[in-house]
Amino acid sequence: MTSHGTTAAATHPVELRGISVEFPGVKALDDVDLTLRAGEVHTLMGENGAGKSTLIKALTGVYAVDAGTIRVRGQEREFRSTADAQSAGVSTVYQEVNLCPNLSVGENVMLGHEPRRLGGIDWAGLHSESARHLAGLGVHIDTRSLLGSHSIAIQQLVAIARAMVTDAAVLVLDEPTSSLDRTEVEQLFAVVRDLRDRGVAILFVTHFLDQVYEISDRITVLRNGRLVGEYAVTELPRGELIAKMIGRELDVLDALSRSAERAIDRTGEPVLRAEAIGRRGVLEATDIDVFDGEVVGLAGLLGSGRTELVRLLYGADRADSGTTRVRGRTARITAPRHAIDRRIAFSSEDRRAEGVVGDLTVAENIILGIQAKRGALRKMRKSEQDAIVDEYIRALGVRPANPQALIRNLSGGNQQKVLLARSLATAPQLIILDEPTRGIDVGAKADIQRKVAELAEQGLAVVFISSELEEVVRLAQRIVVMRDRRKIGELTSHDIDVSDLVEVIAEESPETSDHVENVA
Repeated sequence: MTSHGTTAAATHPVELRGISVEFPGVKALDDVDLTLRAGEVHTLMGENGAGKSTLIKALTGVYAVDAGTIRVRGQEREFRSTADAQSAGVSTVYQEVNLCPNLSVGENVMLGHEPRRLGGIDWAGLHSESARHLAGLGVHIDTRSLLGSHSIAIQQLVAIARAMVTDAAVLVLDEPTSSLDRTEVEQLFAVVRDLRDRGVAILFVTHFLDQVYEISDRITVLRNGRLVGEYAVTELPRGELIAKMIGRELDVLDALSRSAERAIDRTGEPVLRAEAIGRRGVLEATDIDVFDGEVVGLAGLLGSGRTELVRLLYGADRADSGTTRVRGRTARITAPRHAIDRRIAFSSEDRRAEGVVGDLTVAENIILGIQAKRGALRKMRKSEQDAIVDEYIRALGVRPANPQALIRNLSGGNQQKVLLARSLATAPQLIILDEPTRGIDVGAKADIQRKVAELAEQGLAVVFISSELEEVVRLAQRIVVMRDRRKIGELTSHDIDVSDLVEVIAEESPETSDHVENVA
């Protein structure tokens, strides 16, 4: 691990020391250090909730820090706004391009820094200056054209040009490649390398493992709001990076036991088979099938394409390639209604925005799925509602066991149990569970894991996503491995352990889309 503070502060564009940020009831960052060096691409890594976004917002003036110091070019600074950070030489390009698509390219590049002439804007000078800044990044486009008429990749480069108008010492790139295809990523990386070679310190945030090792000089890993360490990229193999991000060394992970050891009959038609399903810029063409009684786990780091795949399977997002068959029959699933009609249920990873209805009771949340499936004209009888609600409250151990309690007053784990009950009450033949145990206590997590295993034993087909690799290994009979928005492997043996999974996720070869590994 690279040691901190061994070089004079003035030699570093940015030094953060002992940064802590607290929100009511939550310590988002706890004594975190970060050093950005001139002429380096420094990647910030960590799983969801690790503190990456909070650290960026502390550096860029969105959040005030509760403890610690920020030094820019050797001078201690206190950022009370993003303007303070920008004036100090810290510029940011976000995942969602924060520009004005209804203005011209030139106006966006020079926004806030327009050249003046005779008391007004010097339009000729504006377009000349913007063209010069873009040319410095290797971009040659009509600066009078509307920004919104260009691709997201070009808009990202325009945002970088705008950031560099102020001669920034530090450029923060927050998930800049999330909406780009491979060719566009290469174009962006060429610009990033050029800026690095010109002495700019670049802080890069991504969930794409291949891109980390393609562009980075140094990596800082956060976990649960704390610093795990800072490492030269050449000294941190992929497997070790993943182990540091998820919080367990591989020999500890290998010792974990699994409960799902059942053999699956795959001789007949699967419940669902998707072939070459994909969406441009979102997911490369992917094959997946699920059989009766089988738990198929989707494993990979955040941003690997797991959620994107299941949303296409369910019709929450529309695929632009591939075919889907349900029980051997071609199925056009372009909206959730089509999936529901084919007895496919889906539980989103974002239970707050796409799951619970906080102002409704537990009972109302449970029967919501059944009533939606039946339609507004076929109301459920009160006795039928009560019977279904009581059955699932008991089966899933919802606490408190009060069907009239408002769901917003339940714990996260019990809210998740109610969402699972809602899906199961519709009698699905396939259920898709996206991070069903995220952010809940250990007891509720174990309850849900046991229920998933029990349902699969009873014949339900399950697609299961979890960021906790040992959870996927414990539950799934077969694991589809995702990385960088594509399927890179499939593990089918009952002898899979977490180190096998990490090895496939960390595999260096970029040409692994069709890779299938069977672990003996």
